[in-house]
Amino acid sequence: MDLITPNPLKKGDLLIVISPSGAVKEYEKIEQAIKIWRDRGYNVQFGKYWDANHSYLAGTDQQRREALQEAWHNPQCKGILCARGGYGSARLLENWTWGNESKWLIGFSDITGLLWSLATQGIQSIHGPVLTTLATEPKWSIKRLFDAVEGKNLAPLSGQGWGGGKVTGRLLPANLTVATHILKTPLQPPLKGSILAFEDVTESPYRIDRMLTQWRLNGCFQGIAGIAIGRFSQCDPSPNCWTVEQVLGDRLGDLGIPIVSNLPFGHDGENAALVVGEMVELDGDNGFLSFVQR
Repeated sequence: MDLITPNPLKKGDLLIVISPSGAVKEYEKIEQAIKIWRDRGYNVQFGKYWDANHSYLAGTDQQRREALQEAWHNPQCKGILCARGGYGSARLLENWTWGNESKWLIGFSDITGLLWSLATQGIQSIHGPVLTTLATEPKWSIKRLFDAVEGKNLAPLSGQGWGGGKVTGRLLPANLTVATHILKTPLQPPLKGSILAFEDVTESPYRIDRMLTQWRLNGCFQGIAGIAIGRFSQCDPSPNCWTVEQVLGDRLGDLGIPIVSNLPFGHDGENAALVVGEMVELDGDNGFLSFVQR
């Protein structure tokens, strides 16, 4: 499936902040992140209801859907910055239509719901830092994010190869938990021939096991070209139980496809920007994830 690449961002472009998932608490971190975008030359404005609060959600479904809709259909807006993850993006996508627009939407974690929904419509997006995490990124990661949305080539990422040779496919980054819960729904993009990129946080290894087993039982790994594994942080085992690394090896190691782990993306550390739907090469022997030159 060919995907539309949104127009590269340039200085002066309007970017709108929305909160499609969890309620905002980290105001200082958001201010720091907005300064980074503004120092780059962008016109950053807050969307509707961005700091609303409805229990663990950033406003009611109607408020969050309205904010997303207004930002997405605003012809002056060239990109959407998600304030944070948490939970709630999938709730917005029942009977949702994106229309004919295309623009960069940036986020990760729970924002996976929006990223994958866009991919089903053939529109690329950015799996990368949200506003509550951007200010803690190293300089190279912030530069990489700007490179991704400004149409520049991205450097390869290095990890630990599990073997399997080289393969090329469309990259589908995701939070494993969120992706698992939207399997076999209209939010799931075509998986055949894709290179999946997984990360997660605060999930016990047995829960990771359960999710990957669901992928296997659903047949969702059939036809996958390769798997890139990022950081699974705070996924600590109970005593005398498998570690998350052991679970990943057990549930993925027999698929017979190239796999690279320990890549620098995910929670609680470097979160390298990944372009959802971009053609990439995964080298399972040498441990590289490389983006096909734009």
